[in-house]
Amino acid sequence: MIELLSDPAVWASFLTLTVLEIVLGVDNVIFISIAASRLPPEQRRRARVIGLSGALVLRILLLLSIAWIIGLSEPIATVFGLEISWRDIILIAGGLFLLYKASTEIFEEVEGGIHTAEESVVTAAFASVIFQIMLLDLVFSLDSVITAVGIADHIEVMIAAVVVAILVMMIAAAPIAKFVEDHPSTKMLALAFLVMVGMALVADGFHVHIERGFIYAAMVFAGAVEMLNLWRAARRKRLVENA
Repeated sequence: MIELLSDPAVWASFLTLTVLEIVLGVDNVIFISIAASRLPPEQRRRARVIGLSGALVLRILLLLSIAWIIGLSEPIATVFGLEISWRDIILIAGGLFLLYKASTEIFEEVEGGIHTAEESVVTAAFASVIFQIMLLDLVFSLDSVITAVGIADHIEVMIAAVVVAILVMMIAAAPIAKFVEDHPSTKMLALAFLVMVGMALVADGFHVHIERGFIYAAMVFAGAVEMLNLWRAARRKRLVENA
């Protein structure tokens, strides 16, 4: 263990993996924030903490089962000339679930009415939200763990990077959720991001890889445009108030 702490290459892989884990966790945090928003305000923070804590435990368990994770990529069937593995099935199922959730949320935002707190409890029970968060955590964790295995050589480094990334996500989840709650237009943008991620997961499951860099670049560009719109709206509101 002392040898690892004094090895510059280990620190380089740790920092690289930590940054990648945080970046790969952005879509996870967005989903958790939106899923928890259907709960009463007093339950949202607890749901986010439980969801991310579950993600941490799940990722550590997956890292300790590296041989099994690698085995998930082995083909188990051939469909129309396409070799399908358990990893492909998990990615396709997770992507379809994410597409369904994001689409139904978009429909609710466009066509739905205003819900009271009591109605929110009925439509989004606490256990149901936690189950949805954990289900998507499984898909995102699989992607995250495969990335970790490809970058770091030591299981201790992988686990340390995952722990740091999850702690950063826990800290970031609350302000992200509050920002989305205070600015409703950003929720639609976040849901559109989740549609993109869902499509990318399904495409990966069918061996059509879409570089995550393109998706994140689109997210950053759209987010920057939305920030300009919010800035413009706030500035016009101040001008009206001062007039």
